[in-house]
Amino acid sequence: MNKYTHHLAFALSLLFLITSACKQQKKVPETIDSVDTEITEEVVEPEIILEKLKGSPAYADATLILDSSEEIVAKKSGEMDFSFKVENYELGAQTSGANAQKLANSGKGQHIHFILNNQPYSAHYEAIFKKEIPDGIHHLVAFLSRSFHESVKNENSVVVRKLIVGENPEDKLNLTMKTPALIYSRPKGEYKGKDTEQILLDFFVLNTTLSEEGNKVRAKINNKEFIITEWVPHIIKGLPMGEVTIQLELVDASGNLIPGPFNKVTRTVTLKE
Repeated sequence: MNKYTHHLAFALSLLFLITSACKQQKKVPETIDSVDTEITEEVVEPEIILEKLKGSPAYADATLILDSSEEIVAKKSGEMDFSFKVENYELGAQTSGANAQKLANSGKGQHIHFILNNQPYSAHYEAIFKKEIPDGIHHLVAFLSRSFHESVKNENSVVVRKLIVGENPEDKLNLTMKTPALIYSRPKGEYKGKDTEQILLDFFVLNTTLSEEGNKVRAKINNKEFIITEWVPHIIKGLPMGEVTIQLELVDASGNLIPGPFNKVTRTVTLKE
């Protein structure tokens, strides 16, 4: 065998080995890495709804009386005695009807809402009580309330007074008692469990009426706007848990805010599971 034949034989042997190796090699299946895809559900907040509250006892002849002049003068600040009289209405009684079951209800019963300068009310279950009053000129509104905090709305169920307290009290409000005024009442405070499902929206209007063509109340509940054209209580449904903001404004037929220190008010309440 010459050198050329030797080289050819070597090359053929090498080619055979390479071909055999390729045939014996197993095909590795292609793999696709699985990617975990996180699926998130969109949280849809319930729609806030405002509805008229119906079915409460009317108490059309209920009367709240405070024997005093329209201006009550006290030389010193501190505890003042308030002695109301109540007619055709029972303080401390539970208001009858279904609304006492579906709304936040006071176990102490019917009461008086005592509101100074349109600040959050204090509830009084007896007609005679003491109240701490600071120096200054103050606007008092007191009205009868059902056990579930709905105000009794008639011309005799409310008392309005100006309190002049101190030696030289400052009139920071510059309030005229006979002009249209919006007095906030509910919602108030904290709501839990079942009480969060239907929440009372209630207020008092003085020296004006509400109508579709005239003055109205503009309510913003978590920035959702409602126009109220009738002085009746309402219930709020669909509120989210947590802090809720309620703004009420007394506006004229054109939607302009009516001047007055109380005619735009904002409150926050808290809803818990």
